[in-house]
Amino acid sequence: MPKCWEMRGCDEEMQSYCPHNIPGEPCPADCQFAACLRPTHAVATDPVVLLNPEREYNAAVKEVCHFCEFFLEHGPKVGEVEVPKRQGNPNRFLL
Repeated sequence: MPKCWEMRGCDEEMQSYCPHNIPGEPCPADCQFAACLRPTHAVATDPVVLLNPEREYNAAVKEVCHFCEFFLEHGPKVGEVEVPKRQGNPNRFLL
C-alpha cells in the first residue's frame, strides 16, 4: 500500500494533463488538489522537526508533506528510498 507522501492529490485522468505532474517535481502547496485531508496531517511548528536533515524530503510528491508532522516523523530517511532527480530548484525553502 502506498504511503500518503507517495500519492498525488489528483486522480489518474487529471495527472495525464496536470502541469504539476512532472517526474521528480512535487505538487506545489498552492495547488487545490495537493491539500491533505487525512486525519494524520498536522502542520509542524517545531523548527527542529521541520529542518530534520535525516529526512528524505524528495520522497514526497506534494510540497505540503514537507511541513507535515506525520511525514517528518514517519517518512523515509535519506538513503532508504530511491528518488528521481529534480529538474527544478533543488532548494526546499526559498528565502
